[in-house]
Amino acid sequence: MRDKRVKNNFMITGVLFLIFVLYTVLVMFVDVKAVGPKDSAVGFASVNQFFMDAVGGYHSLWYKITDILGKIALLVVVAFAGVGLVQLIQRKSILKIDSSILVLGGFYVVVMAFYVFFEVVVINYRPVILEEGLEASYPSSHTVLVCCVMTTAIMQCVRLIKHEMLRNTAVLFSALMIVIMVVGRLLSGVHWFTDIVGGILLSVALVWLYYSTVKYVYARQKRDKIEG
Repeated sequence: MRDKRVKNNFMITGVLFLIFVLYTVLVMFVDVKAVGPKDSAVGFASVNQFFMDAVGGYHSLWYKITDILGKIALLVVVAFAGVGLVQLIQRKSILKIDSSILVLGGFYVVVMAFYVFFEVVVINYRPVILEEGLEASYPSSHTVLVCCVMTTAIMQCVRLIKHEMLRNTAVLFSALMIVIMVVGRLLSGVHWFTDIVGGILLSVALVWLYYSTVKYVYARQKRDKIEG
């Protein structure tokens, strides 16, 4: 039964990634018009232009707020890297570090790989020009960063923090960061609506990959313990 659940988790992961890929293809080919700066093209142009007009263009306050949230998420990455380092020093073997922390480290690498990929393979550009001219905009990297880091942080907080009030506070703070980032990044006007949706879809797929991998590792450890 447990092996079946693990298999189902990875099947769900595959479906989620497929949804993201199909959505990305649609963004590349459906209703593509040059509505961006310097006649840069974007898919779902009518929908994206509608939301951009509703937002009212660029808002520096929301941009700064979401930029700060992104930096906080990076500090969370550093914090969990520190947890792994402390365990490595104390236990004197990388194999004795908590498996979920090791998987989390690998997860961070995968998230970074997707960031680099979409910086190289540009789907569309920002709806505004900031300091560096036209910049890759799909999917919203800040959305992916905060959604991935803070969702997995919630999972870790539930596992690691024993004090109920402290645990609930950490979970609530992480959830609020996700909500504010998604809403704030859209209101900032530095992304098209489809960039935010793409960021959410990719984040869900990546987080489910992390969850599935952790469950697989735990199931394998339990099986090895029983057989040993």
